[in-house]
Amino acid sequence: MKIGTAKSHELVAEHLLERIRSGEWRPGDRLPSVVELAEAYGVGRSTIREAVSALKATGWLDVRHGGGTFIRKELPNESKSAADRLFRNAGSLIELLQVRRALEIGSASLAAQHRSDEHLRRLRQLLESMETSLAHGDTTGGEMADVAFHRAIVEASGNPLFLQLIDSLYDRFEATIKQTRELWFYRENATAGRLLQEHRSIFDAIEKRDGRQASELVGVHLDKVIDVLRTALP
Repeated sequence: MKIGTAKSHELVAEHLLERIRSGEWRPGDRLPSVVELAEAYGVGRSTIREAVSALKATGWLDVRHGGGTFIRKELPNESKSAADRLFRNAGSLIELLQVRRALEIGSASLAAQHRSDEHLRRLRQLLESMETSLAHGDTTGGEMADVAFHRAIVEASGNPLFLQLIDSLYDRFEATIKQTRELWFYRENATAGRLLQEHRSIFDAIEKRDGRQASELVGVHLDKVIDVLRTALP
């Protein structure tokens, strides 16, 4: 199957998912390599990586660094498809961002209460990835670390329903990160540096178990995202 559209990673992700649902690939199976999939679908490796990243975020794939990509042994509950349809049909990106803001403010407060040492290690790693990406001008790496950082906060909340809702929002969630960085944050290093510092401050509040400060900082951070997009969108 050859794919060649502006949103090719979405089509690749849908086709990969269909192969899992059909039983062609079963839980625990290892996927072909990125190179093999790129050749099979007639797309670039980055498109395959984006598709795999989306399926990982929604619970279908397990990516083991240096060990390949595998079908999760426990697949997601398909009942959440109703939530997926709800978010797909949302009227505007601003509405989706408002939903995301409400979820993340609550998640940040809970994460400050329930975070474990492992959660903190994961958040630190993602901050380091953002810093490294900034230093090397790697906007794609910065976007991926940004998305993963926000998701890791939701995961640290200990509320699986919050995580399911955020995962249902994932594609649009990722798009907002990309758009805001393109519109503003990555126009100059000083601006991007301030963005990184905002993430560090959120981490510090969660580490100190200060739920009020963590939720306030997330709210301020996402208000800026909404303002940037509100100004730029028609």
